[in-house]
Amino acid sequence: MKKLILLLSLFLAPAIAYKESQKTKQNFSSNNTSHKRLKRDWIWNQMHIKEEIDTPLPHHVGKITSSVRNNNAKYIIEGEYANTIFKVEETSGDVYAFERLDREKKAEYELTALIIDRRNNRSLEPPSKFIIKVYDINDNAPVFVQKVFNGSVPEMSPVGTSVTKVTAVDADDPTVTGHATVTYQVIKGDEYFTVDDSGVIFTTRADLDRENQSTYEIIVKAKDAPGFSGDSSTATVIITLTDINDNFPVFKHQSFHFKVPENVSVGGEVGRVKVEDIDEPQHRNTKYSFVRGDYRDTFEIVANPYTNEGIIRPKKPLDFEKVAEYRFDIEATDPTVDLRYFKSGGSRSISTVTIEVTDVDEPPVFTKLPYEFKVRENDPEKKTLGSVWAYDPDAAKRKIRFVRRKASPNGDYIRVSDTGIIQLPKPLDREFSSSYNITVAAQEILEDGRLSDRESHAQVHVTVIDENDNAPELVYPEEPRVCENAAPGKVIIRISATDKDEISPRGFFKYSLATEDSNFSLVENHDNTANITVKYGQFNRELAKIHYLPVIISDNGDPELSSTNTLVISVCKCNEKGDFTFCEERAKQVGVSIQALVAIFVCIFTIIVIALLILLRKRHKKDLSGLGRNVAEIHEQLVTYDEEGGGEMDTTSYDVSVLNSVRKNGMKPETVPSPYAQVQKPPANPTSGAEKMEIMIEVKKDEADNDRDLLPYDTLHIYGYEGAESIAESLSSLESGSSDSDIDYDFLNDWGPRFKMLAELYGSEPNEDFVY
Repeated sequence: MKKLILLLSLFLAPAIAYKESQKTKQNFSSNNTSHKRLKRDWIWNQMHIKEEIDTPLPHHVGKITSSVRNNNAKYIIEGEYANTIFKVEETSGDVYAFERLDREKKAEYELTALIIDRRNNRSLEPPSKFIIKVYDINDNAPVFVQKVFNGSVPEMSPVGTSVTKVTAVDADDPTVTGHATVTYQVIKGDEYFTVDDSGVIFTTRADLDRENQSTYEIIVKAKDAPGFSGDSSTATVIITLTDINDNFPVFKHQSFHFKVPENVSVGGEVGRVKVEDIDEPQHRNTKYSFVRGDYRDTFEIVANPYTNEGIIRPKKPLDFEKVAEYRFDIEATDPTVDLRYFKSGGSRSISTVTIEVTDVDEPPVFTKLPYEFKVRENDPEKKTLGSVWAYDPDAAKRKIRFVRRKASPNGDYIRVSDTGIIQLPKPLDREFSSSYNITVAAQEILEDGRLSDRESHAQVHVTVIDENDNAPELVYPEEPRVCENAAPGKVIIRISATDKDEISPRGFFKYSLATEDSNFSLVENHDNTANITVKYGQFNRELAKIHYLPVIISDNGDPELSSTNTLVISVCKCNEKGDFTFCEERAKQVGVSIQALVAIFVCIFTIIVIALLILLRKRHKKDLSGLGRNVAEIHEQLVTYDEEGGGEMDTTSYDVSVLNSVRKNGMKPETVPSPYAQVQKPPANPTSGAEKMEIMIEVKKDEADNDRDLLPYDTLHIYGYEGAESIAESLSSLESGSSDSDIDYDFLNDWGPRFKMLAELYGSEPNEDFVY
């Protein structure tokens, strides 16, 4: 068939080429009418050649021919592969291929043919394009698109179940019959699987069992259609059998024995029974059941499909003293097994389980949890509320001691004796706390008298029953105010009350006024509030700007308690709209606040501290005055004022320390003017005692001013001289009682310790017992 097609192409090619050349020649003549040439044209436009020709190169492809008759004509070709793969004979026009052609690389080549005059290289005919087609031969084997294929199929699938599909391609020309046709064949594993011409793989057996073999590796060959090249290629196909639930679980042992302590927690693990189920975990649905034994309420078995185990767990606490050993039979089965594929064996598996309970030292067990007690508040006779009790669950039956661990609220409000008696050291106050909670620990007393470190705890809750022992109190609202021209019935304020006790089941508080002799009335609202209203109207601010209204509040309790509370109502000026315009400031009648009390105590403490400091300072100065007899460096300054209004002329300063030096040295003072006196006052009578003292003071004061080593403190103010220019009589007692120079200075003993040294100098007998 292929040869027939090739012969037809070769036979028809010259005719087609001639026809095309005639058309080209006509077109060229029409475009060059001025030359008046004869009709001529290319007589071909297509060539053919087989691929992979085995004969020596070059291979003849065809011949380009023109109707031009010119001895100087020359054929040339142009194009991508011209003069490399393809060349033309210049004189004859024969085209040759100088390489073996491969259709799978390139199926056709497009070139351009020209005929020129070799003398001047001018075109004798228009260029003509032609195509060289490469004929295909079946020289390529089919190749698989991948080397390994994967597929899966459920085990026990019926014959003909599709598994997967393989694909191979052939590079030959698919338009040529048989060249690109691919056929498949299983060359390994054909006893289990087969493949059709489209590459689909099917099962050939219905007894493929995953538990016997879970994967299969087959080899598939791809080749050309029969009658052509025998070249072929192969690929590997890995087929996995997926699991179905077709096997029952079987116990690995006929019996299981476990030991477990009696204090194992509920839901904890006692042991594990092992079963064998060769199906995949997702298809294991083992169910365990008790077939013999009376312990279904004590234990449960939970299946773990990933480990093929049944976990035994206690459903309630175990007790060695009650039951020391458990024995029962269990059954394992799988209700979801597909019986159509079940192969052999029974559907049930039974095993015996023995659980041995071992004894442990358990903590005490309380007989009741929690403990609830009630007590009436402020009950002085209630000393004991009750008791808690715990016992040793072990065979030893040790004695128990009780200890209080925690308390809420914290404090010694509730006690627990060693024997578990709940005691009250003092009555409870519900207003402090309406309930009390303590934690009691029970400890076993060992044989040697020590306490066991294992203990258990119980909660004790004490509820305090309320007694009506608190009177209601007024909830003070904002400061009540009333207009001086308020009309009768005007509501001044709504009052309410609060009570620390529980609200009486009989209802609301009762309100009343302590006196009816006022311009106010009280109206109860029957909702635990009351309104204070104006009774007569028209208040007189001249008589009273503030009214104190006593209100009695009762609580309807048993016994009934009441309290008197005072409302302080201000009478204010108001405008025509009834808005307050002016109210006097007043102190709130609510007692002294804690902050005020703290401030008062701080003030009192400060005053006491200041007084102590003053006393200590005076004592210190008294000690310094006692040292004045021996210490000449202690100086005092005497300042005298005339009280007659002489102005600055009536003020003179003196240093009285000169008296010490005069007495000690026995020298007479000389007259030295004081630099502190703004006006030097000449003595009226320098022979008098006062004048002599003044001169001494001035001298010593000047010495003190010029001596920078003296102490600059301890200044004594003495009022004795009124000034030389004062017209008033002297107010000083220094010159009273004598008109001459012999003055009696014994009165200086009455002036206190500051004048003690002066009294010793001029007095007859100093008073040592004088106390300032």
